[in-house]
Amino acid sequence: MLERYASYKSSGVEWLGEVPEHWDVRHLKSLAEIKGGKDSSDVEIDAGGFPIYGSGGIFGRASKFLYKKPSVLLGRKGTVDKPLFVKEPFWSVDTMFYTDIKHDVEPKYFYYKCLTIQFGMYQYGSAVPSMAQNVLSRILFAVPLKKEQKYIADYLDRKTSQIDQEIKLLTQKSEQYSKLKQSLINETVTQGLDKTATMKSSGIDWVGDIPEHWTIKRLRDIATIKTGGKDTVDNVDSGKYPFFVRSQTIERINSYSFNGEAILTAGDGVGVGKVFHYVNEKFDYHQRVYRISNFKTILGKFAFYYMRNNFYKDALRLNAKSTVDSLRMPMFLNFPMVFGDIREQSKIIKFLDRKTQKIDKIIKTINKKISKLKELRKTLINDVVTGKIKVA
Repeated sequence: MLERYASYKSSGVEWLGEVPEHWDVRHLKSLAEIKGGKDSSDVEIDAGGFPIYGSGGIFGRASKFLYKKPSVLLGRKGTVDKPLFVKEPFWSVDTMFYTDIKHDVEPKYFYYKCLTIQFGMYQYGSAVPSMAQNVLSRILFAVPLKKEQKYIADYLDRKTSQIDQEIKLLTQKSEQYSKLKQSLINETVTQGLDKTATMKSSGIDWVGDIPEHWTIKRLRDIATIKTGGKDTVDNVDSGKYPFFVRSQTIERINSYSFNGEAILTAGDGVGVGKVFHYVNEKFDYHQRVYRISNFKTILGKFAFYYMRNNFYKDALRLNAKSTVDSLRMPMFLNFPMVFGDIREQSKIIKFLDRKTQKIDKIIKTINKKISKLKELRKTLINDVVTGKIKVA
């Protein structure tokens, strides 16, 4: 168990509280000089050179560097709450501050210190979060002498590396289960459950062979496709009915325009062509959300599994590029569906419901562990660099 320092004193700053007796309370500007980035248009190159940083991270390469010593980069506009530590020569643009760290400050310790800044207290701008240089400069930190800073930084490097490795392994495990789920769904909705069934070519490249007795029809022949009539501003907190917008998030609303079984997906926006919802109740939906309903010869839940796994492949083919910006009605109307009879579809639905629920439960457990490790990492850094626990 980690110990506390022998004695503490009041920092004189409410949110800092007590700090170790021998630590000094200093403004950020006494630890590092904050400098503004510069436009990179004259130095941008296709490859090689030096990384160009904006508030979202690296976005290009430069023929020159703006600064070559270890530095902590702080967001000025956009992503302002994710400090970056850079020890190689770099260029930063005007959405990102860089710091010239003082000689009596250990660079990596200063980075860990910056991770504890409560950016929400200082940022301004609702549409685009922003930070002012003079505000950042006046933030108060409690710091020990450089020798102890180095010890603390080395300790946190070791401990956070161990935590990061655990997070990496768990993330890989979660991704593997997600891929297993996708593969299981795809194989089942295109080949069925009977592994001895005689197969035939579907004539669709991304589907491949399907059971010989299965049907191929366009979506327009087996369902109705419509768009909604509401806008995002129509949502109501704690509304009575689900309100489907153009993302994975399901909002609430006090009206409903449909009552029954349907598949919903966004025509554009976040997750276009990849986010699908299955619903069987009263709901309303955005004007750029497509509703697929009134199914004939196909069960809605089977269509959901099939479309969620395969629709993006066909949308990509029709777009002839690596991403899909928006979906158009003809994409839905002409989308090819393959399926067996209702009885076989029902068996497939029960099988996939059971299997995917088990996989989802495993993924949820793994992701909870990841969340706990991230919180542990954050708490450890905060407790160590603020002197709540002693490691030196």
